[in-house]
Amino acid sequence: MSKKNIFIDGAIPAQFIADSIAKHQSKTRIGAHNIFLGQVRADTVDKKTVTGIEFSHYEEMAEKKVAQIREDAFDKFDLVCMHVYHSIGKVAVGEICIFVFVSAGHRPHVYEATEYIVNRIKTEVPLFGKEYFDDADYQWKKNG
Repeated sequence: MSKKNIFIDGAIPAQFIADSIAKHQSKTRIGAHNIFLGQVRADTVDKKTVTGIEFSHYEEMAEKKVAQIREDAFDKFDLVCMHVYHSIGKVAVGEICIFVFVSAGHRPHVYEATEYIVNRIKTEVPLFGKEYFDDADYQWKKNG
């Protein structure tokens, strides 16, 4: 299996997501898709509003961990395809920062697999988010 870059500089564009979906129309073993899109929220913390998140990562470790999650998901669920993309760098409020796209022959597999994959990414992959506020202050986001 060739190594695919799962990290995207900045927000994940809507056209990238649409193109990913369109590419799967020729895969006739697929009967169900499920998509998770994570969007940056305008949370309020101590009366300050989040304006964006700057994501960073330990690239080699993150790639290895996502590859392991991918392998585990294919072993655990009857998947045909699985794609994970995550933003690196600044992403503004309202923009997409994570895109998980799972395909299988039947729908129960995609629902379970998507939740499993997203939860493992959030808790195991060495990704870090620096939340910026409307007053130019920041804090490191806690995953979970």
